[in-house]
Amino acid sequence: MTESWWKRLRIRARHRRYVVRSNPRWHRIYRIAVAVVGTVVLLCGLVTIPYPGPGWLIVFLGLGILASEFDWAHRLLKFARAKYDAWMEWIGRQHWSVQSVFWIGTCAIVVGTLWLLGALQTAAGWANLHYEWLASPIFS
Repeated sequence: MTESWWKRLRIRARHRRYVVRSNPRWHRIYRIAVAVVGTVVLLCGLVTIPYPGPGWLIVFLGLGILASEFDWAHRLLKFARAKYDAWMEWIGRQHWSVQSVFWIGTCAIVVGTLWLLGALQTAAGWANLHYEWLASPIFS
């Protein structure tokens, strides 16, 4: 049953996409909307890469949205996925000490950006701890 539901949904989406492409005005508006949404999702993904969570998934989702309309984004998506897979395979083959260096580096980036954005001082304030060195140099 789910296959037929999914197939019907894809057929409807393709039909609507055909209707949009046949009207130059709607096609331009649709491409602009895809560009804006895809770019916003891609930028959110780039910001969240060093943080725990689905940073790379969001990047690939943003590129996938853009790739639905733009050939350059499709090529970039294929390239980025291949490089990501190669990187993960390479890091997986490394000694635990090399992997630890990358984990520590990632943690340093996360803590550094949280400090710059003032999140550490805010969290310390919740625990009623007040240390000057936690204050953000940007937002102090």
